[in-house]
Amino acid sequence: MRQVAFYGKGGVGKSTVATNVAAALADDGKRVLVVGCDPKHDCTANLRGGKEIPTVLEVLREGGMERRSVEDIVASGDVRIDDVIFEGYNGVFCVEAGGPKPGYGCAGRGIIVAIDLLRKLDIFEELKPDVVIYDVLGDVVCGGFAMPLRLGLADEIYVVTSADFLSLYAANNICKGVREFASRGGSPLGGIIYNARGPLDAPDIVERFAATIGSHVICKIPSSRLFFEAELEGRTVVEMFPESEIAATFRQLARRICDDRKPRGVVPTPLDDGRLSELRAEVQARMKKRLQTEGE
Repeated sequence: MRQVAFYGKGGVGKSTVATNVAAALADDGKRVLVVGCDPKHDCTANLRGGKEIPTVLEVLREGGMERRSVEDIVASGDVRIDDVIFEGYNGVFCVEAGGPKPGYGCAGRGIIVAIDLLRKLDIFEELKPDVVIYDVLGDVVCGGFAMPLRLGLADEIYVVTSADFLSLYAANNICKGVREFASRGGSPLGGIIYNARGPLDAPDIVERFAATIGSHVICKIPSSRLFFEAELEGRTVVEMFPESEIAATFRQLARRICDDRKPRGVVPTPLDDGRLSELRAEVQARMKKRLQTEGE
């Protein structure tokens, strides 16, 4: 079983990447489990025709089990595998951790509880997935959101970013988390995935960022209307446009992630405040130049 985690700033397209990689792996005959670790609980929607599924925390709340221990819940049989696991495209297994009621509790708690429940329900032994994908919000790297990298659950962490400074800032913070826990059994950084969305398409900036932290860009995903069309139907590009170049890009990325012959990831060296300021200035200058060109 191979476990990988996709991290990235909210809205950068990490769920799009995670679900398309999952679909590509399923088409290749792999048994795949996707664990959505975003409180919005929509990570797996494009694998299920746009339909959201009950989250782990919702199941516990509605059953009056929120204050009970996971051990007690599992021992009593009050939660079964099919209460929290749902099948999506081509047999991909989907689970959403969920989050607390607005204004109550920590959003990272859903991840902690969900992963604990999955383990104690013996889901990995029951489903026998070839690949487990964690889709994790990376705006903040608190204890809950950091769990997949902190505990070394994932064999490798992949950071999804655009050329937008806030996306790169979040990517740098995630790398700080990877470095913090690397010496304590945490997950290494497998690489950077460049998703060309937003107003600035600047792969050279992202490539320099990756090289500076000691990593590399393993995939460049171009901007395309196909994403919009597929997501309107609640589907992945791999499912809806299987012959497209973008679907081929995701199949190539899926194979690369699951290639056991490649060397394991690295411990990154995140940018300090000075280099982050330089990066911000470069992105701003590039944006101003683009706006001037468009104005002319």
